[in-house]
Amino acid sequence: PRGLMAAYEETIAAVATPPGEGAIALVRLSGPDSPKILSRIFRSSSASLHPRHATFGRIMDGDETIDQVLVTTYRAPASFTGEDMAEISCHGGILLAAKILELVLRHGARAAEPGEFSQRAFFNGKIDLTRAEAIMDIIRARTPLALRAASQQLEGRLGNEILGLRGDVFDIVVHLEAWIDFPEEGIDPATGRQLTEKITTAMARTSRLLDTADDGRILREGVRVVIAGLPNAGKSSLLNRLLGMERAIVNEQPGTTRDTIEETACLRGILFRLTDTAGLRETLDPV
Repeated sequence: PRGLMAAYEETIAAVATPPGEGAIALVRLSGPDSPKILSRIFRSSSASLHPRHATFGRIMDGDETIDQVLVTTYRAPASFTGEDMAEISCHGGILLAAKILELVLRHGARAAEPGEFSQRAFFNGKIDLTRAEAIMDIIRARTPLALRAASQQLEGRLGNEILGLRGDVFDIVVHLEAWIDFPEEGIDPATGRQLTEKITTAMARTSRLLDTADDGRILREGVRVVIAGLPNAGKSSLLNRLLGMERAIVNEQPGTTRDTIEETACLRGILFRLTDTAGLRETLDPV
């Protein structure tokens, strides 16, 4: 579409590190104007910027030095997005990173939409959808098992499995279409058995992939567990024991817990979202 193509002719920029204080923050640019924008704001004693090499210099706003930084450039198509890219490593801090981003935007870049760097990598053929999803899963991983599963997906385990399955199905379709187009040729019984076996195998592989969907969702989102029961049954004590800390008030008086208390715990590599609730009982208390 014309609108989509026009968007990808623009250069985008964003702060790639979480907001807050830290030693380093990263401002990332991607698009055809990345080198031109960088030339307007970056000054260095080096004669030129070499792709994939970090270069020390200063970010300048006119004659004012904003920060001393390291800049790394990438030339298309040898970059994450497949476009010309630049990464500015500056000192950490909300104000400084925001000021450098504002300077980059002022010189011609557009603020990137959420996930737009990965989107461009996908449309430029650098990653497939499974790898794009894996990037977000890695960022959001809360347990070692979730991180390992996301890393394997980023390496292409799921994508390669789907490509192999697609190839098998394509071969089956080619044989069937040839038989439909040339019915007078007939189909050898041995070939027919082979096609049946291939179809059965493809269905089994598809079923195995579908069976892993629930496991993947659990690794990504965790398991929601509600602790419910009568007053003084030990619900809050169980929550504290699972968390390894005194999160909920425990008292012999019934009705100590008046509202839900939610916390997360990693048990055997699985994230559990635990919710402690008030005791189940008949009461005249309006609360």
